[in-house]
Amino acid sequence: MHHLKYKWTTKTFESLTPIELYQILRLRSEVFVVEQNCVFLDMDDKDQFALHLMGYDGENLVSSARLFAPGKVYKEMSIGRVVSSPAFRKKGAGRELMQVAIKECYRLFGESPIKIGAQLYLKKFYESLGFIQSSDLYDEDGIDHIEMIRSI
Repeated sequence: MHHLKYKWTTKTFESLTPIELYQILRLRSEVFVVEQNCVFLDMDDKDQFALHLMGYDGENLVSSARLFAPGKVYKEMSIGRVVSSPAFRKKGAGRELMQVAIKECYRLFGESPIKIGAQLYLKKFYESLGFIQSSDLYDEDGIDHIEMIRSI
């Protein structure tokens, strides 16, 4: 993988500092609730058993995602709550986040398929990272989603 633009760290829920947790939840609210105008409870009690991947530009949290071991959310390991700050979106933050997330899943859980629940409008983005659609369209909190799987 080419030189990484951002500084990446992966932590368990228990090892997140209050500041890191606040930054993650703030970024998720900024994008999912405010920007996407979606009324839903982001704190879904899955953060506690996720691994939290965070990408920083200096002190700023640019991107984050949750990584789940197989059997936690799906039969397969999975990546969720994929989010990038609007200010960094056209600078490859989302792509770098997913590239690092995939590598981290393999490092943490071994090399096996990864399943995601993707917003439909991001289908081509995820396809460019090796994911293929594996379910029919479904509605989640008023937004069209599909499940996608990345085989080895």
